[in-house]
Amino acid sequence: MTSNANTEIFAALRQLERERGIPVDYMTDRITQALLAAYKKDRAGYTDNVSVELTESALRMYAQKEVVEEVLTPATEIQLEAARRIDPNCAVGDLVNEEIQTQAFGRIAAQTAKQVIIQGIREAERGMVFDRFSSHEHEILTGTVLRVDNNTGDLTVRLGQGTDRTDAWLSAGEQVRGETYLEGDLIRVYVVEVRRSSRGPQVIVSRTHPGLVKRLFELNVPEIASGEVEIKSVAREAGSRTKLAVHAVDPNLDPVGTCVGPRGARVAAVVDELHGEKMDIVVWNEDPAKFVAAALAPADVISVTPLADEKSFRVLVPDDQLSLAIGKEGQNARLAARLTGHKIDIKPASQAEEG
Repeated sequence: MTSNANTEIFAALRQLERERGIPVDYMTDRITQALLAAYKKDRAGYTDNVSVELTESALRMYAQKEVVEEVLTPATEIQLEAARRIDPNCAVGDLVNEEIQTQAFGRIAAQTAKQVIIQGIREAERGMVFDRFSSHEHEILTGTVLRVDNNTGDLTVRLGQGTDRTDAWLSAGEQVRGETYLEGDLIRVYVVEVRRSSRGPQVIVSRTHPGLVKRLFELNVPEIASGEVEIKSVAREAGSRTKLAVHAVDPNLDPVGTCVGPRGARVAAVVDELHGEKMDIVVWNEDPAKFVAAALAPADVISVTPLADEKSFRVLVPDDQLSLAIGKEGQNARLAARLTGHKIDIKPASQAEEG
């Protein structure tokens, strides 16, 4: 290959690095591997004894061969007289590197090399996109609705811009009931997972994941972002209600008031983003009984008693608070159980003698 052609190749590779962030060293390695694969495919007998030297000034290919008196395998052996034209001091049994004229490449070999190089570029781009978006796992990103599947309700969401972009999948099951989106709409999503696939990175996003609520509070409450207030657990029924358990590292700090914010501004920002989803923020407690009592807010609790299995609790509430403690269709009790990780059996005070 001529010096001119090499210069053009390296100019193109530097442009790739500038525009797509693919390192020149990575691509030269892929090119040399492609050339080796193409040559081995086109020339019988050549295996790992072939190497390529690719620089901006030249492309050279070598076959390492053993010096012998009589050549039986031309791909791996060289006659002594020919070998001494490469290294005058060599002897039988030595190894020498014989330069292979690159003109020996046939049309098929050249085409193979080209295809592998193109594939290398694609793989590099996919790998770099994967690295970029995998670093955004469990974060909130804003995207544009690219496609709406009218049969399944699934959405394709375009994340990022230019070469730093990929398409994410928002299944109907990960969408909040009642929310509707059209092509071109902006949407904020929670990145659940980024997977590798043959077609490039597969980004799984959600609008229903409890992590979305957690990240929204981190964005709107500086004390959570700084670690002064910790979110211990989240239980969510997307589009309807979420319970959040918080704990202040500093005992003098009110974790609930901090999350609610002045005049409720902080929690209101989260509720607005979630289109009116109700928020119950309670104080986490390392004492399971106290935590269960707090988790049943806004209902008042008279007593919490652990049951024999130590994973369940009997909770007594005033008779007029029973429906509030259980919630519509059992939602309040269900979320409280999920928030605390315990089974909760709620009884009115009038049945205190039962069980």
